[in-house]
Amino acid sequence: MNDAHSQWRGTLNDLRGMTDQLKHLIRQEATRIGFSHCGIAPYDTFEELRPFYTRFLHDGGHARFSYLETNLEKRIRPDLLLEGTRSVIALLLNYFPREIIPEKDNFIISKYAYGKDYKKVIGKKLKELITVTGLDSGENRSRAFVDSGPVLEKAWAQRCGVGWQGKNTLIINRSGGSFFFIGIILTTCDLEPDAPEHDHCGSCRICTDACPTGALDTPYRLNIRRCISYLTIESRQIIPLDLSGKLKDRIYGCDICQDVCPYNRFARPNMIPEFNPNEKLFRLRKKDWRALTEQEFEEIFQGTPVQRPGYQNLKKNIGIDDLSP
Repeated sequence: MNDAHSQWRGTLNDLRGMTDQLKHLIRQEATRIGFSHCGIAPYDTFEELRPFYTRFLHDGGHARFSYLETNLEKRIRPDLLLEGTRSVIALLLNYFPREIIPEKDNFIISKYAYGKDYKKVIGKKLKELITVTGLDSGENRSRAFVDSGPVLEKAWAQRCGVGWQGKNTLIINRSGGSFFFIGIILTTCDLEPDAPEHDHCGSCRICTDACPTGALDTPYRLNIRRCISYLTIESRQIIPLDLSGKLKDRIYGCDICQDVCPYNRFARPNMIPEFNPNEKLFRLRKKDWRALTEQEFEEIFQGTPVQRPGYQNLKKNIGIDDLSP
């Protein structure tokens, strides 16, 4: 009995040693590939979030994003995306720019859109990480997501300990701020988890007070229809008059709630070459934006997030801003 017990303990220690080695390898390779933070959580459902999302959808809080409604069950239960999921890996990739485009006499685009399409950049890095760590070899199976499937990225990032979902609804990392993209890997590997992160916003209201359109009227919940990012990128409707005068020169996205966040004093320039903007973007001023041709648009924004909604959408936003008081 004692020999069997000792053998069992030895086997258990060997397994723990193997999972610790794999966890160390994942962190090491994630850093080499360019990720800023890496955390791991054991698989579980998000049943505790079901009432919130059910109410959110019932109230129409998802605006025109119908996919949020059709894939709710997969968001609550990620094992429907990868059968046998045992662990979830959350990775943050810094996109804070080395140089910020001047805002004086200028129209403003969100910092995340300066460079190439983040989905392609991060997707390639996630695939490399899975390959070099063996997360999709032998009996191991894994699946990666970057804003590309029914995954609660921010909720998983908090469970994995790489940040918490702040009052501006974005993931905030205590040592790096909030200018991060999130990559998620579901895996059948049983990995040693990290401690989840806790909320550190406290009584701070800087982001909620700074939002010019009142999109953060309820802390930790975004009123999508009032969000400048939604209005200038996703909405296909005419921007309501009570909001069109509050864009503050923003024609693609909005970083106001991030720019004012105290934790972003820790933000550091990213080291990802693909996120470097076209040099012509730095030379544009309001008169140049107004005169921008479709050919120039393609030259500057080809392969970037700005290209997706297109030239006409950008010119529409410039025209709306010009009519603002």
